[in-house]
This record gives sequence, structure tokens and C-alpha cells, in this order.
Amino acid sequence: MLSQLRNTLSLRACASVCRLVHTKEKGKPLMLNPRTNKGMAFSLQERQILGIHGLLPPKVETQEIQAMRFQNNLKKMTDPLQKYIYLMGIQERNERLFYRVLMEDIEELMPIVYTPTVGLACTQYGHIFRRPKGLFISIRDKGHIRSILDNWPETNVAAVVVTDGERILGLGDLGVYGMGIPVGKLCLYTACAGIRPEKCLPVVIDVGTDNETLLKDPFYMGLYQNRDRSQAYDDLIDEFMEAVVGKYGQNTLIQFEDFGNHNAFRFLRKYREKYCTFNDDIQGTASVALAGLLAAQKAVGKPITEHRVLFLGAGEAALGIANLIVMAMMETGMTQMEARQRIWMYDKDGLLVKDRSQKMDSNQEAFIHDNPGNVQSFLDAVRTIKPTAIIGVAGAGPLFTHDVIKSMASLNERPIIFALSNPTNKAECTAEDAYALTDGRCLFASGSPFGPVTLRDGRVFTPGQGNNAYIFPGVALAVILSGVRHISDTVFLEAAKALAEQLTDAELEKGRLYPPLSNIREVSMRMAVKLVEYVYSKGMAFYYPEPLNKEGFVRATVWNTDYDSFMPDTYDWPDKTESQDVVLG
Repeated sequence: MLSQLRNTLSLRACASVCRLVHTKEKGKPLMLNPRTNKGMAFSLQERQILGIHGLLPPKVETQEIQAMRFQNNLKKMTDPLQKYIYLMGIQERNERLFYRVLMEDIEELMPIVYTPTVGLACTQYGHIFRRPKGLFISIRDKGHIRSILDNWPETNVAAVVVTDGERILGLGDLGVYGMGIPVGKLCLYTACAGIRPEKCLPVVIDVGTDNETLLKDPFYMGLYQNRDRSQAYDDLIDEFMEAVVGKYGQNTLIQFEDFGNHNAFRFLRKYREKYCTFNDDIQGTASVALAGLLAAQKAVGKPITEHRVLFLGAGEAALGIANLIVMAMMETGMTQMEARQRIWMYDKDGLLVKDRSQKMDSNQEAFIHDNPGNVQSFLDAVRTIKPTAIIGVAGAGPLFTHDVIKSMASLNERPIIFALSNPTNKAECTAEDAYALTDGRCLFASGSPFGPVTLRDGRVFTPGQGNNAYIFPGVALAVILSGVRHISDTVFLEAAKALAEQLTDAELEKGRLYPPLSNIREVSMRMAVKLVEYVYSKGMAFYYPEPLNKEGFVRATVWNTDYDSFMPDTYDWPDKTESQDVVLG
């Protein structure tokens, strides 16, 4: 009895600073579950009553000491892929510790769990595989997707990120190896917006791959067949969407990621009015790029309606950005036709013009113009169209040549140069070239991170990273909390505004077009508050009663990395009153 009383008093003290959770798991299974494992942070009382006493060294550690150990080990590593493997190993063993380590050094570690290193990890996925994460659904599972969802241990999923692996970053068709992308995206749902990890489900749809290298790779983990492009593929995606909402509800957020251009656009059109869904490559990229342009307005001193934008690339990212820019221009009184006339696109076959012999996609029709004549290269296009901004989203490498950058500098006092392709080796130019060749006058943003640039005269510029992580976690949090069922493009327009508003004048002077990544969680919180206010004001929300204090409502839901205190369901309390005190404590 005395021992039980001591345990009760100790647990009551713990309950005042941490959440008390009842668990059915005991013994080693509790330690093997990353959701419940605390490593050496289990207290002596927990070890005794949960059946793990003696399974750990006798020391009881704080989470702070555990984090310090992992951070010290990370600092000893120089290879980004090794850091990725090590970090993902922490996630597989101790989820709350993983997120603490990630959040405490988000600026340094985001390039590891997200672009650019996640791209490298995807190419090597079968070689570095440790433990499966997420759901793998293949074309052979047609007719049985709901039963596969039933195998997922979590029953209260709020967000799904899905890919079919056809266009992973700028790396092409990686098939089932693309699972690294949904896993990485959902890590940022939690780290940047505080969405509970158990509410997130990564999914890869395996319909084969046209990557001949993978089809010959003995370590490839997907179907050894060419990509199925028949009606069976569409039927599989239809079944998947129906199964998700059938299992988790109509409000379940489904984010499409790294589908091929053709499928990305048609699935967005097909599903956006039926499901709660968005495509990050189209809409998220558009929002973060527009936010950069809105921030650049402060430095350039001219409204967005006075810009002429030339894209390198005419795929889903370019078209998504272009359409959102048109929406932003129309808000100031421009007609849609006038806005579209200010946007040009150049792809591998040249400018999108009416008399071009090469085939153009129906999605590109809005930005096909009369031929200005004598344009044989992207440099010719810059000199002829005289853009105020060039935006690279082709994924074809350093095509913003020195001559292109110098021409932009001669045409504009403050040229806007966005090299947004990922990963880093696919970027259209480096930050150093952009600043050096424009004498520090350019407004630069990239998709992957570049370090600070010091010019010969000693001026230091901090490049802005146009990272979708500034957008999709905050949007997802707002959508989940307010019960939005159909996500309008206006949500991404408002997200762009909310992001641009958070850039300070001091940050702009340093060359930034986005707030520091180190502050991304606060950025996401503020964005989510703005978006919750917006969707309720526009009648898009379905969760009522409407919260009066939107900021308090959003911030109260945020998941944190503090460990829970565990108590088995079958614990024999000294008396019911004392046990209830501990639970309520």
C-alpha cells in the first residue's frame, strides 16, 4: 500500500506538468511503438507499472538530454543522406523526440527532411530502406483499397498526402520510391503547423514506372512493370478517393503531390468540387511564388499590375503561379485578359505563341500570345519581352545564364529573379551569380536553400527560399480546423498575402523575400489564423459554432513534443478518488 501511495503522489506531481495517458500496451511493445516510446525518459514508476523495469539502463533522462545527444551526433555527420537516414531513424523509434530535434533546428534540418536531400533519399529509397512508413497501394489492389485503409492503425486521420511517383521534384519518374515525398511533407505538417502526427497519413499509389534504371534495379521495391496509363489507373484513383472519405469522413484533406503534369491538372479539376483536396505543386508553389512577388513590391515600388513576368517552364508549377498572379492582378481592377497579356512562358520548344509548330497543352491556352518575332532562345525572349521578373520552374538546370542575368540587370533597376526548380542542382542559377551579376540589385528567391552571399564590397545578402513549406502546413491547419470541404484558389491567394505581410523591412533590406525559416512555426500559426478568419467570413467553413477568438482557437490545438505520462488501463489504484485526482491533474 505504501508503495502504491508513493506512486500515486509521484504521478500526481507529474500530471501537473505533463498529460496523463492511459495505455493498453505494456512491456517491450510500448517501447517499440514510436508514438509511446520515451527511451530513457520513462520514470521509475512508469517502468515498474508498465513492465519495462530492467529493459532500460537505470538512469532516467530528460528529453532535453536526449535531444542534445542526437544533435551532437548530427553535427558529426557531413553527408546529407547519412543525416537523413539518422533523422528518419529517430522518427521510427521516438516520434516526440524526432519532432523536438527537428523543430529546435528547423532551418538547418528542413533541407534534410525536405528538399533537396529528400530527393536524393527518394532516388536511393530501396537502398536505405529501414522500416515502412505510410500505405503502399498498387494497381493490383484495385477493388480492395478500403480494406487496405482498414489496416492502418490510426482511425482518426485528418490529412492524407498522396503521390504516384511520376514526377518527383525535378528527378522524374521514381515510382514507389516517391514515398519519401509524402513522408517529408507530413513531417512539416507537424513541425511547422503543429498538426498531430497520428492524424497524418502518407500514401504512394504504385502503378509501375517508366524509369528503366529502376526496372533493372534488384533493390527496387515497387511493381516491375511500365506505368499503367489505362482507364484502370483512373478507376484506381477514383476508388482511393472514395475509400478515404468513406473511412475518415468528407472533411479529410487529401493533398496531391508530384503527379505528372497532365494528371495533376485533370485530377485537380475532377476532384476539387467533390473532395477537400489541393495540389501542392500547382497551388502551393503558386502561393509561395506570389508571396515573393508581393514582398518584392515593397522594394520595387510598383504594383503587381505593372510587372511583366516571363516563365522558364510551362508545366504545372508555372501555370499555377501564373493563374494566381492573374487573380492578384484582377483584385486591383485589371481584367483577366489584360492580366494574362502580362505573362509569357518559354518551354523546351520556345515561347508559347500562336504559330508554334510544337504541340501545346490545353492548360496553356490562356498564356499563348502573338509571336513577337525573332526569339530563338530564352535570352532572346528576355531581350524582346523585357520582363520585370523571370521565374524558373523548368527543372532543367542552370538556364538563367550570365547573359540572361546581365540582361535583366540592364532592363530593370531591381530585377526579380526566381530560380525555383528543385533540387539544388536543378536550380536555374545560383544566388551568388544573381547577386554578383546584378551588383546586388536583384530580388532573388530559390526553391532550394542557398547560403548568404558576400559581394566584393562587403555587402551581405541572405537569399529568400521560396519554399512551399511556408504555405501548405498553414493552409492544412486552417482547413482541418474549420472543416472546409472544397478549397478555393482564393485560399491560396489569401495565404500568399498573409505570408508577404510577415516580412519585415529589415529582412527585406538583407535580401530576404520570406521570413526566416527559423520562425516558420509562428509564420504558419499566423497564416492559419488569417485563413480561419477568411473561410468563416466567406461561408466556406463547416465546423460550427464559429469560434469567437480565432487566434486562441488555432493556438489551442497545436501539438507539442512534451512526453506524456503513461498509466496502464488495468492499474489497481488505492482508491477511486485518488486515481481521479491524478487524471484530472
